[in-house]
Amino acid sequence: MNCVRSQLHSGFGYYAGFLDRAAQEAILATLEPLLASAPFYRPSMPKTGKPLSVQMTNLGSLGWVSDQAGYRYQATHPVTGLPWPAIPQALLDIWAAVSGYAPLPQACLVNLYQQGAKMGLHRDENEEDRDAPVVSISLGDSAIFRLGGPERSGPTTSLKLTSGDVVVLGGSSRHFYHGIDRVLAGSSSLVQGGGRINLTMRVVRRPG
Repeated sequence: MNCVRSQLHSGFGYYAGFLDRAAQEAILATLEPLLASAPFYRPSMPKTGKPLSVQMTNLGSLGWVSDQAGYRYQATHPVTGLPWPAIPQALLDIWAAVSGYAPLPQACLVNLYQQGAKMGLHRDENEEDRDAPVVSISLGDSAIFRLGGPERSGPTTSLKLTSGDVVVLGGSSRHFYHGIDRVLAGSSSLVQGGGRINLTMRVVRRPG
């Protein structure tokens, strides 16, 4: 496994090439039946109901959702009404390898970025346990990731994330603004039909 770890900010870990092509393909194969039972849907913004440019679904006992009622975690898919599928062991193994945090994640947000999709600067703030890191896995097309600081208007750093890269938002960076400026369409052949799949594991509830 070719892995280069760099740290741009306190608690921010960037693991370039953490997953080789075979490992990426194995994860996608594991995800296929889970995504069939919990299909991607297009969330919307609170209050306005404006659709987001990304499609999403979740794995785990809790899933993050966004609609006109607001941002929240819930135990069921908002379209099917069924519980989210469990987080696969392969993803939990990645969490154990890079997070430095013993409690396991209860949520894994799965975002599908197709051509033109992006994610504005935001902070993950809906979790009770905000000391736990957030672990993000990139699969498919490359993306330009933007990392800021604790204030939305502060300076930012851009970083190109490629398929198989893993990012950890921990320590002070756990509370930093971040987002996806754009996806570089056609930069990977991993995802059938093109696009980028981002898996974001989070501990929602405090241990105990």
